[in-house]
Amino acid sequence: MANEQAPYVNMILLQWELQNKRSEKLFAQISDEQFLLEVSSGKNTGRYLLGHLASVNDLLFNMLELGEPMHPELEKPFVTTSDKSGQDMPSVAELRQYWSDITAKLTSLFRAMEPTDWFKKHSLVNAEDFAKEPHRNKLNVLLTRIIHQGYHLGQIALLVKK
Repeated sequence: MANEQAPYVNMILLQWELQNKRSEKLFAQISDEQFLLEVSSGKNTGRYLLGHLASVNDLLFNMLELGEPMHPELEKPFVTTSDKSGQDMPSVAELRQYWSDITAKLTSLFRAMEPTDWFKKHSLVNAEDFAKEPHRNKLNVLLTRIIHQGYHLGQIALLVKK
């Protein structure tokens, strides 16, 4: 069965890697000062979105049962509260590094996983619910993260000076 699953897993892993390359390219076009700006009037700042992406990726370690998050301190300011909440936030330079480190480690761990592992339940679903809804698996979580990242990259792209 693993041989049948491998091409599907590889397709999604390639999309993960492509989305991360696109992210790095976009982030390199935006200065730290530009990241402090709102992507649109009254909307999130680029820094908040960068921190949000880093934190959401960091939460994948637990969700996919790959270990503990590298930067759990990012969850409060970038996931559970809004941009305008007054939370202390790391600098843009720190967030760039966190995002890069988290993504690199995840990619390495993802590539080490067996194809069958991707079709197992993730940590936020119980065995009973997973038996009824086997699509609530680790591969589906990764697919939704790729889409989520693309959505926010579209917002961050608004910061690029034309």
